[in-house]
Amino acid sequence: MASVQFSGAAVGAVAFARKGPAHGLCLPAPAAAVGVLRQARRPSRGLFVRAATVVAPKYTTLKPLADRVLIKIKSAEQKTTGGILLPSAVQSKPQGGEVVAIGEGRTVGDNKVEVSIQVGAQVVYSKYAGTEVELNDSNHLILKEDDIIGILETDDAKDMKPLSDHVLIKVAEAEDKTPGGLLLTETTKEKPSIGTVVAVGPGPLDEEGKRIPLSVSAGSTVLYSKYAGSEFKGADGTTYIVLRVSDLMAILS
Repeated sequence: MASVQFSGAAVGAVAFARKGPAHGLCLPAPAAAVGVLRQARRPSRGLFVRAATVVAPKYTTLKPLADRVLIKIKSAEQKTTGGILLPSAVQSKPQGGEVVAIGEGRTVGDNKVEVSIQVGAQVVYSKYAGTEVELNDSNHLILKEDDIIGILETDDAKDMKPLSDHVLIKVAEAEDKTPGGLLLTETTKEKPSIGTVVAVGPGPLDEEGKRIPLSVSAGSTVLYSKYAGSEFKGADGTTYIVLRVSDLMAILS
């Protein structure tokens, strides 16, 4: 497993329960902080945090704090749809998994806001969010609730339930021909930035912890930033994109 950055703030974001004699966190000397520390896999089960500045000792459980969520990462696809084995270097990084633990929530203004996601939910999250940890020989990710894009209620992306200020959009099909009638290949087709809103999240929180409804609704045709969001393929091959409402530029009619 690749080494990851695990800052002091990240250490404070989770509570660990350990098994056996008490041990403190092992802090490397300043001169070693610039290197990436690697720890060989041990046959015993437990939690190993791989990081550049802090190597955590062995633990048995991990409890997220505040609005953080612990996700068991879905295994990467090892084969193409045609059955060709993929080497680990080209396997796509998963963006989904199962929620296995949640924090107690956070305080916004004078109100306590609980985490809206339940343990056991299948979710998708931002590609580079969170901190990866290894727990009982399985890869996990701990991240803020706001970094979770949506909840998967089925195996089809079209049924995704966006969270917070996220919007699920069905991407318009790219043009197959130039205005002069020349056929375009898949690599030369222009990436569309227009689509139809399929579902919207409940909205972001205001200063009092109340949801602010989004300014778009399902069925709207929208123009969005060309390189924003995360793309997903539906069961029928349709392309969908999930992005924040702030990445929408206009409603078309």
